[in-house]
Amino acid sequence: MRIGHGYDVHQLVAERKFILGGVDIPHQLGLLGHSDADVLLHAICDAILGALGEGDIGKHFPDTDPAYKGISSLKLLHEVMALAQGKGYVLGNIDATIIAQRPKLAPFIPRMRENIAAACAADVSRINVKATTTEHLGFEGRCEGISSHAVVLLNKAATSEELQL
Repeated sequence: MRIGHGYDVHQLVAERKFILGGVDIPHQLGLLGHSDADVLLHAICDAILGALGEGDIGKHFPDTDPAYKGISSLKLLHEVMALAQGKGYVLGNIDATIIAQRPKLAPFIPRMRENIAAACAADVSRINVKATTTEHLGFEGRCEGISSHAVVLLNKAATSEELQL
């Protein structure tokens, strides 16, 4: 088995969509980035890449490449899982935390989990997403940005059937 940790931060700005876990969430601010800036999925991608010893999301999908301008991070996650599969690994589980003062994210978490499970070809029971605030402390507490942490366990596939996306 292989374990990886991921962390990502994006600034909150006007005139951008607010997308987390592949869910478009109604909010007056959105996340700034080259792609859709889905801070949750970026942390998960980094955790998977870390478990594989394959660097980080910037190495694989650089913000200098116009091919990734505005791309859905669900597509990036799917590609990262395909890389893991190509190396003979399947997802054991994901545990992720979103740190944001606002908006309240609890109503959107079930859809996030479903999106992540689909992109990873895994059962939704293997995906855990939670959200917390910083009690108005730090950049998240001042609503300047959002961060996310993720821990991933990858298991070596026992059979070729397990490797089917």
